[in-house]
This record gives sequence, structure tokens and C-alpha cells, in this order.
Amino acid sequence: MIICLGALIHHFFCLVMSSYSIKDLEGFTGIKAHTLRIWEKRYHVLKPQRTSTNIRTYDDEDLKRILNISILNRHGYRISDIIKLSEKEICEKVMQLSQRCADTHSQIENLLIAMIEMNEEIFHQSFNQSVLKSGFEDTFRYLIFPFFERVGLLWQSGSITPAQEHFVSNLIRQKLIVAIDSIISPRKPDALHFVLFLPEGEWHEIGLLFTHYLIKKWGHYTLYFGANLPIETIQPVLEKFEISFMVTQFINGICSNDLNRQIQKLAEVSQGKKVLLSGAQIIQKQFDMPNHFYIYEDIDELREIIDIQRA
Repeated sequence: MIICLGALIHHFFCLVMSSYSIKDLEGFTGIKAHTLRIWEKRYHVLKPQRTSTNIRTYDDEDLKRILNISILNRHGYRISDIIKLSEKEICEKVMQLSQRCADTHSQIENLLIAMIEMNEEIFHQSFNQSVLKSGFEDTFRYLIFPFFERVGLLWQSGSITPAQEHFVSNLIRQKLIVAIDSIISPRKPDALHFVLFLPEGEWHEIGLLFTHYLIKKWGHYTLYFGANLPIETIQPVLEKFEISFMVTQFINGICSNDLNRQIQKLAEVSQGKKVLLSGAQIIQKQFDMPNHFYIYEDIDELREIIDIQRA
């Protein structure tokens, strides 16, 4: 049986095509729903479908269009002028803007378009442009992490699909792995040894990979074990190597009792070795920590803790 590749691709995109409410569009673009309704009525910038109960719904093409329009509008283009442009002209002007401006909001919107369309070319162009202007480290601090905050909100509202989130997460993960592998700076004479891992049930390793990148860049030794690792399996590693710090993060939703149990298990396994903790669950929940546990919220705090403890 011969299967048409074009038909398969069309079928795939039909499966991942999303349906958005006007509040979803507001969440993606930051443009108030009231303004979007005015633009829709007065300028016909969107052509929504309607449900049987007369509720507006929008598809991926609508979302892509309004993201592009919002970029142009924020850079001084009047909506009355934008609507006179063809779709091709709008996209060309957005790409020109993205190449010459360092507006983080626009860069985030370009990454959102790349995620929605599952378009590697747009992603690489936006990411590489940011790296050229700001450097790899600041691209993650001021573009990628704010982008993921926006994605997290959209995920909670059901505005994006798992396929879209996995697509962009894995592209970013690849960038980090390449960057980590390229570090060849000589070790410091007083280099420290770090173990990095995510505990069982934790799968979001972008933050930990970035921490891995930084620690290697600062000239230290690392043992990276990735995601979903039972805490007790680290104990033989600590017995075999002279470890200075253990680094882990708690990101997924977890109740206080379960988090306390994980912390206690980590305290038992670490046997007094210094532990660096981060992640939304750790930062948001306040409870007593063992004396050799240190919480960091950002890169600057991480480096400060390492420098102080080494002194």
C-alpha cells in the first residue's frame, strides 16, 4: 500500500492544530481581549470560528497572525497600516525587526511562533540572533527563562499542546548540550567537584543543564546524572568521589509532606556534604533546612554561595 507523505503531514498537523479562546490570545500576546475584539470588528484582523453556543474560537493561523501584528504594533506600526500589508509582507517586516532589535518581548513572541508552528528555522534564527547580541548566558537569563515562564502559564491554561512544548524544550536542550560539550577551559587549581541530578519524578532538566553549563564554565568538575534519579542511588557516588556539592532542583508540584520526605532522604544520603537546592517548589515553600543545605534563586546567588563556601 502506498501512503502519500503529504497526506500524512497534513494529518499530523490537523492532530496538533489547536483551538484558542480570545483570552488565550491575550495570554500569548499581552494584548487585552477588549482591544482584540475592537481590531477584529473594525479591521477584520481575525476571522474566528464560532461554536454551537456562539463562542469565538481561533486556530494556529489566527494566533500566528496576531503575534506578528502585536510585534509590529509595539514597534510603532499603526494597526490601520498593518492591515494593508499582505501576510508575506507582515512576516518579512517581523523578521527584519527581529534581526535588528533587542526587544525581549518581541524575541519571546518569535519563539512562541516557532513553538506553535514547530518551525526550527524561526527558533534557530531568533536564538542565534540573541546569542550574537547578548551572549549565551544572558540569552538564557533574559530570553529563554522568561519565555518558559510564559509557556508555563499557557500550559496551565491549556493553550498549547504537549507536542509543541516538547518540540521547543528539546531544541533548547540541544543548544545546552552542545554548549556544555564545547567547554574546554582548563580546570582551576582549586576546582571543586559537583554532582548534579533531578530527583525521582522530576523531568524538566533545562534549568539543571544550564547550571551544569555554568559550573563547568567556572572551571569546576561535574558529574551529571540527569532527570528522574532516585536519591538513594547517589550514595555510592559520594563514597567513590570527593564531592564538594550536590545540586538538585524541585520543580514539579509536590505537597509539603512529600517534599519534606525528599529533603530528609537527601539529608541522609548527603551525609553532611553541601547541597545546593533550587526550583519553584523549594523557593515557594518555607520550612527548616539542614545546616549544610543552601537555597539559590538565580545564577548570582549560586555563584555567591559557591565562592563563600569555598573560601
